[in-house]
Amino acid sequence: MSLRSRASVNLLLAALFVFALSSSALFAQEEPTPKVDVFGGYSWYNPGVRVNGIELASDPKGFAFAPTYNFSKNFGITLDGAGHFGSDSSSLGQNQAGSIMVGPRYIWRQPRIYTFVHALVGMQLLSIDSATPGGTYNHKGVATMVGGGFDLPLTKRVSFRLLEANYVWAHHNLTPQSLVRNTNPSGADLRTGLVFNFGGAPPLPPMTMSCTAANPATMREDQLVPVAVSSNVTNVPPKKVLTYDWKTTGGKITGTGSSVQVDTNGLAPGNYTVTATATDPKPRKDQGPLTCSSNFSVTEKPKLPPTASCSANPTTVRAGDPATVSVAAGNPDNRPLTYNYTTSAGRISGNGASANLDTAGANAGPITVRATVTDDRGLSASCNATVNVEVPPPPPQASKLNECTFEKDKKRPWRVDNACKAVLDEVALRLQREADSRLVIVGHGDPAADKKKADEYAGQRAVNSKEYLSGGEAKQQIDPSRIEVRTGAPGSQSAEYWLVPAGANFNQAGTQTVDENAVKKAAPKKPAPHKKAAAKKPAA
Repeated sequence: MSLRSRASVNLLLAALFVFALSSSALFAQEEPTPKVDVFGGYSWYNPGVRVNGIELASDPKGFAFAPTYNFSKNFGITLDGAGHFGSDSSSLGQNQAGSIMVGPRYIWRQPRIYTFVHALVGMQLLSIDSATPGGTYNHKGVATMVGGGFDLPLTKRVSFRLLEANYVWAHHNLTPQSLVRNTNPSGADLRTGLVFNFGGAPPLPPMTMSCTAANPATMREDQLVPVAVSSNVTNVPPKKVLTYDWKTTGGKITGTGSSVQVDTNGLAPGNYTVTATATDPKPRKDQGPLTCSSNFSVTEKPKLPPTASCSANPTTVRAGDPATVSVAAGNPDNRPLTYNYTTSAGRISGNGASANLDTAGANAGPITVRATVTDDRGLSASCNATVNVEVPPPPPQASKLNECTFEKDKKRPWRVDNACKAVLDEVALRLQREADSRLVIVGHGDPAADKKKADEYAGQRAVNSKEYLSGGEAKQQIDPSRIEVRTGAPGSQSAEYWLVPAGANFNQAGTQTVDENAVKKAAPKKPAPHKKAAAKKPAA
């Protein structure tokens, strides 16, 4: 073989080896491993040797047959046989070669391609049908073959050997002396064909993992218990030990292995997930991550709303008077409370456990105050309190009881006559019955009748009426301090008598207070003079 041919073969073998290693790293997976696989197909052989300065030609007419017994999915022993039936080497004539070898094989089984290398040793028969005297020369010698190739799986039982490339070395002694002694062919053998697989158990399918439902799957926040979760991995190869890692979004994992518990102490209401991861220390390349998860939830305990009871103090008020509304609130869950008040009338103020009701402007009748107590979860309770509003009676007013006229006595138009005394007697009775009332006497004068003394007569008429009531002929004995004298608008010869109840005021417009000391009072009535008896005439 020429130096260029040897370099090409070596480069091909190196590339084949590097590609085999890289292919195994990228594509290796579990595949069915047959007990025996048998290759049969075409073989091209170049001896790569010179005899008497003439290089033996390559032999394109050949076959190869190579059964392999597999001890494992990667390692086996190959028995290789090959035969090449003729090539014309010009002056040397036709050369033939045959070999039988045995040796180990290592194979990588990928999803779509198998890559293998082998190293074989055995015997080669090299035969040269020389045209020189002596005829045919042949020799059996020790031979070795190193190489590898690629198989493409077609079915479970059949693969196509895309290429097998081998480096073949042999040692031969050729006779007679006209030929070369100690000839060592070192050439290349290229093959292609079919591989038939026999026996072997089918591979295990990839492992799968599942988690059992969390137990319990649901619990109340006031009834928390540990949650149990288990995982199950199927299709685990014999003698394979998995490691487990557990994580949870809430609580604390206790335990190891394929079954654990979750300590739920202190968990708030919500949904939680427990995730398990099983790790294979030597995973298959086609095996994805093994994970599973299970869920559990914590629900809120029943929410108890607050309670509320309302009261009012006082329960009855006069319009304008305030009242206080108080709320006695219960809180079973010890939640913070807020207070809100509404009222059907009046104005309510306050945002705590009590509020003030302003009844100013409210109509008589019941006022309903509604209190609502709400906790921080939106739960509420309401209660009502009723305040009755009473409208106070109108303030007492002064009222005119009667009046007297002073028109009859032209000479003493200020004098209280008998008709006026009768009126004043009725007034006195009223004052006696209503001891807390007062009397206002308003005297009037008539400029037309009283002339220039209208104002003077007006004051006298009022004062004289008072004098009669406080100590006149009827001895009414009305306390003078209860009687007020005033003068009013001119226009009549009269005196008006106004009763002023307790709490009332006299507000008649156009009246003025009389200075009683400046008023000339009526002289007390003198008794009629006693007439002397007429002297008797002497008897005749």
